[in-house]
Amino acid sequence: MAEKISVAVLGATGSVGQRFIQLLQGHPWFAVNELVASDRSSGQRYADVTDWRVSDSIPESARDMPVKGLSDPLESTIVFSSLPGGIALEVENRLAGEGKSVFTNASDNRMVPDVPLMIPEVNPDHASLINTQRKNRGWDKGLIVANPNCSTIHLILALKPIWDAFGIELAMTTTLQAVSGAGYPGVPSLDMIDNIVPYIGGEEEKIESETLKIFGSLNGGEISPAPVKVSAQCTRVPVRDGHTESVSLKLGKQASIDEVIDAFATFSGRPQELGLPSAPAHPVVVRSQADRPQPVLDRDAENGMASIVGRVRECPIFDVKFMVLGHNTIRGAAGASILNAELLVKEGYIS
Repeated sequence: MAEKISVAVLGATGSVGQRFIQLLQGHPWFAVNELVASDRSSGQRYADVTDWRVSDSIPESARDMPVKGLSDPLESTIVFSSLPGGIALEVENRLAGEGKSVFTNASDNRMVPDVPLMIPEVNPDHASLINTQRKNRGWDKGLIVANPNCSTIHLILALKPIWDAFGIELAMTTTLQAVSGAGYPGVPSLDMIDNIVPYIGGEEEKIESETLKIFGSLNGGEISPAPVKVSAQCTRVPVRDGHTESVSLKLGKQASIDEVIDAFATFSGRPQELGLPSAPAHPVVVRSQADRPQPVLDRDAENGMASIVGRVRECPIFDVKFMVLGHNTIRGAAGASILNAELLVKEGYIS
């Protein structure tokens, strides 16, 4: 690509916004040229309004960049949004109406019928919903694409090889989610030390509904929900980064454990076919050790862009059960949006 595409990061001072800035450093296609935060930060130097937490120091290219407010005009072609729910909907829709390509982590637009809810290895065909979106809204080139909830992403990446090879009738998962999923400072330490919190507001509903949309079929500009039942229980555990999920599945047809493991190990998708810059070589990584995956050992596999599966075994109630782990702020958030943007550039939706 001869000239890099200019991008803006919304919510740039927050945890996911920081992760966007970190992951976009040296990106071969994208250049961060605008940082956007609350209006109280507008006009100030990024380093002066940011409590940087995702690495040892703020990248030099962002340190002195002036911060824009949410109401300030933007020049960038692509907008990565990590705005809080409730704020995101109006801002993202306005920017897309102005011709921006918006890639959002927020929940506000995920279940809107004409917004693709995308994981590029899983449902790249849903990108064509953008044509319906533009027609519905009278947009010439603007668009909104959402990535799913962080736990949903890693669950679905693990389910996709099984879905394709054997089908899935029922899925049950219990999550053990890192405190960084609540942003910074996240969950108070006195709630997390020596404790597990068996509730994360809205999380179970997101997993259960988003899965049906992602695995749904695209028919005439509409997505028909997938015919699968999903049950989720979500917990918060004293882990810094990395969501772990215990999964049990009833398959559509019989399969041996070796066949299931082979489906995981050989899985790849459109990003790998296209060689997208952020695509992991192996979107699903299989660990054979009896005590893996573990967050501290496995969350950074494939630069944090893979789902790591282990303990694959027979389930005496359903058919198969396993553990899956994924980095919640890389592939579960910022990295997911970046990969979505790379796919749409390569597929010609963004010029």
